[in-house]
Amino acid sequence: MAFIDDVLQVPSYGWKNEKGELIIPTLGQLYREAFSRVNFFKTKKNWISGISWLMAVCMLPFFFVFIFYYFSFPLLAATIVYAMIIMSTHGTIWFHRYSTHRAYTFRNSFWRFFTQNLVFRTFPEEIYVVSHHVHHLKSEKPGDPYNAHAGLMYCMLSDVNHQSIATNLSEVDYKKASHFLSHTGVQINTYKQYQAWGSIATPWYTIGLWFLNWSFWYGIFYLIGGHGLACALFSGAMLWFVLVRAFNYTGHGKGQVKHVDGIDFDRSNLSINQTRPGLFSGEWHNNHHLYPDSARAGFLPYQIDLAWIYIYCMHKLGTVSSYRDSKKHFQEKYLAGAEPDLAHYERSIEMSEPVKVSR
Repeated sequence: MAFIDDVLQVPSYGWKNEKGELIIPTLGQLYREAFSRVNFFKTKKNWISGISWLMAVCMLPFFFVFIFYYFSFPLLAATIVYAMIIMSTHGTIWFHRYSTHRAYTFRNSFWRFFTQNLVFRTFPEEIYVVSHHVHHLKSEKPGDPYNAHAGLMYCMLSDVNHQSIATNLSEVDYKKASHFLSHTGVQINTYKQYQAWGSIATPWYTIGLWFLNWSFWYGIFYLIGGHGLACALFSGAMLWFVLVRAFNYTGHGKGQVKHVDGIDFDRSNLSINQTRPGLFSGEWHNNHHLYPDSARAGFLPYQIDLAWIYIYCMHKLGTVSSYRDSKKHFQEKYLAGAEPDLAHYERSIEMSEPVKVSR
């Protein structure tokens, strides 16, 4: 565990106290840490965390143009659908199941690049991937970069406060860290370059791809629906970019035990299967923690998995060469032939009550 313990940059307030207990920073400490981490003038090694916020700032003009010049209810609907379904599902497909867990493989680099750039780019793969490996190994423990026990803002600011890699890794440990991204097509720094920039990804690749991606998609959406549609969908990308930061807080029960019998089978952590993230993006989170390297996370009959549908269709088209699917193993191990009481599940959702399903 030494490598996993040390691979992320420790925040100024630390992960744990002398007793090994989680340090819960104040709101002021969280914001001071955040502004320190995005300060390019302090050190250029802050570029990888700073670019995350810079992307959000660069989306704001499109949002204001949409609101003040092109707003309409049909475009608002397009904004919401793009944010809540398209961006969200792509995050599961690309960042979660492929980039982090290698749940499937592409036939060639073209289809990998195609999937990577299906939507507006937001944050670099490095910010998500390395820290997410740590999250799985240290869920709800000190060092978990988005530990729900520490509160909502701890998770909301985790992309800059907790998810950057350490800047003083040994060459051996840097090679281990860079291996997490070796299959993604991201241009990787040499160890000497890492010592200068403090990141796995090269700045030139990251910034260049960002510019090309935004230019391409703005042009496509402009041709389809003019500046109004392009600005609306940019706004949708920004909306997802902000809201996704709260997912690991809500997706881990807001730091409380909220497991439901017959729905959440992994009790080794606080992750839960939520209906909206599940249906909108295939993010059945408790199932994912149970089988993190599965290309499918929707295991129960009602658990529609849009991310899996994309991966499966790409496989049928020959662009995805292989995948791992743990549904059969899940059914054999956890269901033992029992069907969940879906009618009770649906009633409980309507009444906003805890769900209990007979097995």
